[in-house]
Amino acid sequence: MELVGERWSMLILRELMLGGRRFSDLRASLPSLSAKVLTERLASLEAVGALTRRKLPPPAASQVYELTEWGYAAEPAMQALGRWAARSSAHNPQLPLSPVSFMLSLRTMIDPAAAPALDLDVGFTLAGESFLAALKDGAMPVRRTERPEGTIRFEADVALPLLRLFYGKQPLDEAERAGAVRITGDRDLAHRFIALFALPPKLA
Repeated sequence: MELVGERWSMLILRELMLGGRRFSDLRASLPSLSAKVLTERLASLEAVGALTRRKLPPPAASQVYELTEWGYAAEPAMQALGRWAARSSAHNPQLPLSPVSFMLSLRTMIDPAAAPALDLDVGFTLAGESFLAALKDGAMPVRRTERPEGTIRFEADVALPLLRLFYGKQPLDEAERAGAVRITGDRDLAHRFIALFALPPKLA
């Protein structure tokens, strides 16, 4: 906590878990965070070795912030905190999530016993950002993509409809009729994939 315990620090690390982001990207993902505090937290996280800065070549010529190998190693700690928080009766599963937050929640809440039974590439487009979850042998790495891809694909403008689908177990047809989620590909595989995810039982 002495290294990364300042307010917003873990959230910044979270937003960088799926790849480097520009300052403006981080501001957009964390709208309550001021530019001043973001600048300070980025500097402190760089000072402890959790992230680094890199300038993109022309024509982009912009600066991105990326996690170091040690920074990426924080994900298991984030997952443990996520599972712990979800077991509180005060946990609200309908709060807004950034696209990265949602994808990391899937990596956290997947059933490790059931996951090895399914090998599948699943695409997500959420709030204009696209990701590919490559489920194989029980592991599910996630990476950003330039365009939607995958055997099945889920698309939504915000995270809440996907939260209702994956954790609230809303029926696919109902979610689609509401117009909040768009699903492409094999429906049986989509059902089997969604079944891999659940919030843990409450302890408090």
